[in-house]
Amino acid sequence: MAVAPRLFGGLCFRFRDQNPEVAVEGRLPISHSCVGCRGERTAMATVAANPAAAAAAVAVAVAEDREPQRKELPGLDSQWRQIENGESGRERPLRAGESWFLVEKHWYKQWEAYVQGGDQDSSTFPGCINNAALFQDEINWRLKEGLVEGEDYVLLPAAAWHYLVSWYGLEHGQPPIERKVIELPNIQKVEVYPVELLLVRHNDLGKSHTVQFSHTDSIGLVLRTARERFLVEPQEDTRLWAKNSEGSLDRLYDTHITVLDAALETGQLIIMETRKKDGTWPSAQLHVMNNNMSEEDEDFKGQPGICGLTNLGNTCFMNSALQCLSNVPQLTEYFLNNCYLEELNFRNPLGMKGEIAEAYADLVKQAWSGHHRSIVPHVFKNKVGHFASQFLGYQQHDSQELLSFLLDGLHEDLNRVKKKEYVELCDAAGRPDQEVAQEAWQNHKRRNDSVIVDTFHGLFKSTLVCPDCGNVSVTFDPFCYLSVPLPISHKRVLEVFFIPMDPRRKPEQHRLVVPKKGKISDLCVALSKHTGISPERMMVADVFSHRFYKLYQLEEPLSSILDRDDIFVYEVSGRIEAIEGSREDIVVPVYLRERTPARDYNNSYYGLMLFGHPLLVSVPRDRFTWEGLYNVLMYRLSRYVTKPNSDDEDDGDEKEDDEEDKDDIPGPSTGGSLRDPEPEQAGPSSGVTNRCPFLLDNCLGTSQWPPRRRRKQLFTLQTVNSNGTSDRTTSPEEVHAQPYIAIDWEPEMKKRYYDEVEAEGYVKHDCVGYVMKKAPVRLQECIELFTTVETLEKENPWYCPSCKQHQLATKKLDLWMLPEILIIHLKRFSYTKFSREKLDTLVEFPIRDLDFSEFVIQPQNELNPELYKYDLIAVSNHYGGMRDGHYTTFACNKDSGQWHYFDDNSVSPVNENQIESKAAYVLFYQRQDVARRLLSPAGSSGAPASPACSSPPSSEFMDVN
Repeated sequence: MAVAPRLFGGLCFRFRDQNPEVAVEGRLPISHSCVGCRGERTAMATVAANPAAAAAAVAVAVAEDREPQRKELPGLDSQWRQIENGESGRERPLRAGESWFLVEKHWYKQWEAYVQGGDQDSSTFPGCINNAALFQDEINWRLKEGLVEGEDYVLLPAAAWHYLVSWYGLEHGQPPIERKVIELPNIQKVEVYPVELLLVRHNDLGKSHTVQFSHTDSIGLVLRTARERFLVEPQEDTRLWAKNSEGSLDRLYDTHITVLDAALETGQLIIMETRKKDGTWPSAQLHVMNNNMSEEDEDFKGQPGICGLTNLGNTCFMNSALQCLSNVPQLTEYFLNNCYLEELNFRNPLGMKGEIAEAYADLVKQAWSGHHRSIVPHVFKNKVGHFASQFLGYQQHDSQELLSFLLDGLHEDLNRVKKKEYVELCDAAGRPDQEVAQEAWQNHKRRNDSVIVDTFHGLFKSTLVCPDCGNVSVTFDPFCYLSVPLPISHKRVLEVFFIPMDPRRKPEQHRLVVPKKGKISDLCVALSKHTGISPERMMVADVFSHRFYKLYQLEEPLSSILDRDDIFVYEVSGRIEAIEGSREDIVVPVYLRERTPARDYNNSYYGLMLFGHPLLVSVPRDRFTWEGLYNVLMYRLSRYVTKPNSDDEDDGDEKEDDEEDKDDIPGPSTGGSLRDPEPEQAGPSSGVTNRCPFLLDNCLGTSQWPPRRRRKQLFTLQTVNSNGTSDRTTSPEEVHAQPYIAIDWEPEMKKRYYDEVEAEGYVKHDCVGYVMKKAPVRLQECIELFTTVETLEKENPWYCPSCKQHQLATKKLDLWMLPEILIIHLKRFSYTKFSREKLDTLVEFPIRDLDFSEFVIQPQNELNPELYKYDLIAVSNHYGGMRDGHYTTFACNKDSGQWHYFDDNSVSPVNENQIESKAAYVLFYQRQDVARRLLSPAGSSGAPASPACSSPPSSEFMDVN
């Protein structure tokens, strides 16, 4: 950083820290045309052989602000040796960071001729050092472009330059041309031409400051210089933009990289932007989501942190997670105090180049500025979607999943470990737990060290036991949050419709309590208790879109039935599978279809549409003919299908009886059995199949139906596939396949004889009003379940180093060390192969004094008891079910201590007794000792418990490193 210029013999020198800029503050009157001329010696001549001492002598002389003492010039041979040879001479190697000076070549050649001539009184005396030929002008003292070393100037190290100045002086008014040695890839060189940047403010682009920077100067130095030039207050946030050759602006994110790495060039415009008082940047594009959104009042002043977040479309999950995290006191103070700026890690391959941390910081600063009622998190949403594709778009997601991603992203963006070393995980191998835990935490901190680790990371002990050899493996692993299970009931409630065989009885709706891990047979047994029908006389089906989606076997698991499925249980008196020689009734699946004219070039085909509920009809074997099946179906449909009256029964014309018979009978004209091998083919428009492909050897005899005078038929029958949408073929593969029969109705006949209202009618059994009560559970019970011994699943075995094979070992997790902020995720969503459900059990959790002393196994005689007690600070809520839902937040304001309810852009105060509910999903607890530390005078300044801003947490508890 530049310091005030000091006067030395009428010359103005400026000493800078890592900045090659040299400037003259103004010409000062002097009594000599040059300083240190022939016959005069300065204090610098007394340290002829020591460059460091020479530089120190110059500094002393400058500091004393007086004209140095005059002494005789050394001999010419001595001058030559000190300037050309030795450690202080031109031949010394370049070292990065050193200062070298430019001397005009003509003067230097004259000096060489003088000292090599051997006569101190020679007329070749060079006089004062004069670099005028190197400058473009004598106002700004800028170097001419295109100067070449050896032709226009020579380079001298600092000590040699100071010798020459002390012996011969420097032309009045000329500044020394000091340049730094910089280290470029595979080379070191003197930077003769630094980068000249034009610094401007975003709100005054017409006024610029031209400042020189070395290629090795950091962007942070450019930012600090700009803040100095524009007199920015220390509490104001600023950032830099560079205008590229295309005219667009690029953010200079990483302040630790050099000007060279940032590819900045001479003459490039650098714009400094200052954050507004409401926490936003002037360059930010505000995305107003609808035209009715009122503009923010610039003079609005509210409580910091009491700020809603606009729902961008199913982004309530994100808003809920952000509000919880925003109300973690030490993390919010960390961002508000700009501690994150010094810890941004732009080169972490596991991070997001600092963009997630900066986007979150912008959000926090806006929310806690007190100038917004609500803000639109559009930029943050885009950043999250850019780095985590699962959050792209506007589908609903899990707030805990976003929270997990955000904590991990913030950690990697703010990781103080710039280069992660390889750390080998070691098993306990019989060592004491204290030793193994300390080693595990140290190894974790060697690769992971951030404000997220300081605030949210704890340590648990994992114990695995091999069931075969009894080998015990103990490891200690870090955690960021606890996902605790909820006590799950072993029963579930299923709603089913029971279809009795008696056509006079309507279908019945039942609500059954069945085992979660039971079988279909258990469902039938439960239903039997309500209906009195034997379970052996029941068949269970999943009905979807007027057809059978699945016919269940009794041994299938109940887990294959989802809560949203429409389950029908049919009373039957036989089997679907035909067994040769058996006398049991045959169960036939029956669909209902209605004919509708379809557009076709010859109008010869009809469209068919399914309607109503399908049936499982038991047909006696001796009636398994088309005529018999028709009569059985008429009986089963008699509750809502009206039989034709006497006017419709007689066709009237004896001459036409034979011809009409062929069309009216819903089967073969001979009235033969279903196994008749040669029935008459029906036309494509008749919808009548020529025979049923369900063939049984030694089966049915010829039926005597129809009688001499045939009654009018209401519908036709046809064999179809299981979907009920196309005719079955009689290929050999389908001969023994499942028989499906379709009842096809003509529109007029259906309208006249089919009662749709009655067909859809059903009654509710008394059990429908039953509601399985769920007793509330305590949060401590969930934590006990988390620490309970469990056996690994087959999909996740453990490799035993003793047995040398994978084993289904027993696993137990124990809490060893707790973090400052403990996040507890209640696992309300249950996922299995066949089902997904949300557990709406009420979990009772304390607002204050949640005591973990009974769960932490680390020896307590070494710890303070208060390190186990926590107070609630935020809750993420989920309302609704699996398919749809809504997220909200309860949070305690760190400044006022008042609880508020955050529902997207709406914020309202609440009482503590409103916080506990069945919707609680993610709980945020703060350790009591941390809360007291933040409220103490030392912590009231707002500095979080982070090494970047204050003292680290107690090493006895958090950081054993």
